[in-house]
Amino acid sequence: MISYIKGRLYEIYGESLVVETGGIGYQIQVPLSMLQEASVGREIQVYTYLSVGQDQIPKLYGFAAREDLEVFKLLLGVSGIGPKGAVGILSVLSPDDLRFAVLAEDAKSIARAPGIGLKTAKKLILELKDKFNLEDAFELKREHGESRAEAASQDGKGEAVQALAALGYGASEALKAVNAVEGAGELTVEELLKAALKRMARF
Repeated sequence: MISYIKGRLYEIYGESLVVETGGIGYQIQVPLSMLQEASVGREIQVYTYLSVGQDQIPKLYGFAAREDLEVFKLLLGVSGIGPKGAVGILSVLSPDDLRFAVLAEDAKSIARAPGIGLKTAKKLILELKDKFNLEDAFELKREHGESRAEAASQDGKGEAVQALAALGYGASEALKAVNAVEGAGELTVEELLKAALKRMARF
């Protein structure tokens, strides 16, 4: 198994990066975000997954971070989703956004990925919702370079969701209600909590 490949980015070929190391060019299919950030000629490290399909042709899939690779592997564990579909999902949603989409049971966002219908998206949520933790999702998002204002906004949302969970509401239900509050980033935790409770009382 190839854990990662480190070398010079030789070229961008279709939806793949070609990384040259030791005189060999490795073609690695990556999410759209990696293609957009790639710079030919620079050194790059890609965490990889080797897949051998029904055609017996091995293909490499790659990611910028090991934790992104782990999310990719979780997607592969969902029945009906292969490597191509998993990369498609991670091209539409970052791993952070995917965690929140799963926790909020936002099937429509996931179904925006090519080849992923609403039925498959709902199945994905059902199979992965116990794999993600809301507190960890906020922490990872903060670690991935948010601005301070964004981080503060997410902190407030996180506290409001945790408060709702303490009142007996489910995490997904609480997250949906908090995210649905208009101007949430400008509200205090107390104001956000009150607004979310009002929304939940309507349903």
